[in-house]
Amino acid sequence: MATTLADAGSRLRAPARLPSFRLLWLGQSLSLLGDGFSYIAFAWITLGLTGSTLALGYVLAFQAVPRALLTLVGGSLSDKWSSRTLMKFSSWARAALMAAVGLAGTGGALTLWMLCCAAAAFGAVDAFFQPARASILPSVVDKELLAPANALLTVAAKVAAVLGPAVGGMVVAFSDASIAFLVDAACFALCGLCVAGIRPLARPAAPEQEQEPDAPQADGERPVPAPAAGDSLAARMRAGLRYALEDPRIRTILVVDAAVTFCQSGPFTVGFATLAKVDLHGGSTTLGLLNGALAGGAMLGTLVGGSLSSRPRVGLLIAALAGWLAVGTTALALVGNTGAALATVLAMGFGMGFQGVFGLSWIQRNIPGSVLSRVIAVDMVIGYAVAPLSLIACGALAGSGTGPMFALSAVILAVTAIGILGSRTVREMR
Repeated sequence: MATTLADAGSRLRAPARLPSFRLLWLGQSLSLLGDGFSYIAFAWITLGLTGSTLALGYVLAFQAVPRALLTLVGGSLSDKWSSRTLMKFSSWARAALMAAVGLAGTGGALTLWMLCCAAAAFGAVDAFFQPARASILPSVVDKELLAPANALLTVAAKVAAVLGPAVGGMVVAFSDASIAFLVDAACFALCGLCVAGIRPLARPAAPEQEQEPDAPQADGERPVPAPAAGDSLAARMRAGLRYALEDPRIRTILVVDAAVTFCQSGPFTVGFATLAKVDLHGGSTTLGLLNGALAGGAMLGTLVGGSLSSRPRVGLLIAALAGWLAVGTTALALVGNTGAALATVLAMGFGMGFQGVFGLSWIQRNIPGSVLSRVIAVDMVIGYAVAPLSLIACGALAGSGTGPMFALSAVILAVTAIGILGSRTVREMR
């Protein structure tokens, strides 16, 4: 047992021995800390200036809409210019933007329209960073280390997602929101420096291909012709979308991600709040415990998945996750005490974290680098579209209690699992 645990720990630590991975890990963590800071700073300074929650909604919408609209553009440019280049300049652009807002705030020159413009610019620039962040890893570590590397990055992301708003809130409490913008700028600037120091792995030159254009390549890849020099941005976006939709395996991942997003965004926000207050007769502490159990389970599942040396059948793992979450949401509709609810949510989070490591690693391992960012961008855009629909649907269903809402989620997830198992191509994904 001790040997097994030592082997698992050694495998999980293996990517951290690579200098470029350490820089990527630190840069991503700083960027996500900055994202948390920016959310608190934008929210607090808007409320301080206007005292209006409607104005706050406008500012946050101005940030979210450009991010959703430009993510496909960001993915296409990342495949063309390299993920490292896009991450570097995006980080420095966000640093300059946040510094300008912070300096304007300390000088008392900020207005609502300036905040809306800054939020829109931030969302637009961030749309170029996110697909690049998810697609750069194969150029930093070997394929054998993708799973543990993804595990370390995911855990760091979850920790940063908690610490960013918390530390940002403390900065605002002990100084003001303008200072938080300046600290935010420092985080993004340091992220850019970290990314600039990354040195991609040397790859051997690809031999001339003698096979037919549509012949399968290693690891099940479909060949992607090199784009012509005159290819437009729109053409590159269409090519990425076509590549994602024509492969049944990638289509399955997109459908599952959409289903999980729908059954997570609303049920884990509106649903948890309603569950805590109405069904469990608790308060904000109960809500915090539910969210903490979900995050803790996800981190534990991520670490366990990243420490495994075997490569499971990803198709079966995806089906198992959908079924696991269906059982979990059904249980949430029936539980009557806080302990059972926390145990259920912890188990659901574990399954999401465990499968997430292998699902993302499969994408990075099997999709050619020339189209990887575009495929990831398609997945992100689907998530951006599905999440608000889930929030609206769950908000409407929650008026009748959590039962109908969790039951709908369970049905969607169960149908998804059955559909995955019905495809042999998907079942045999590794």
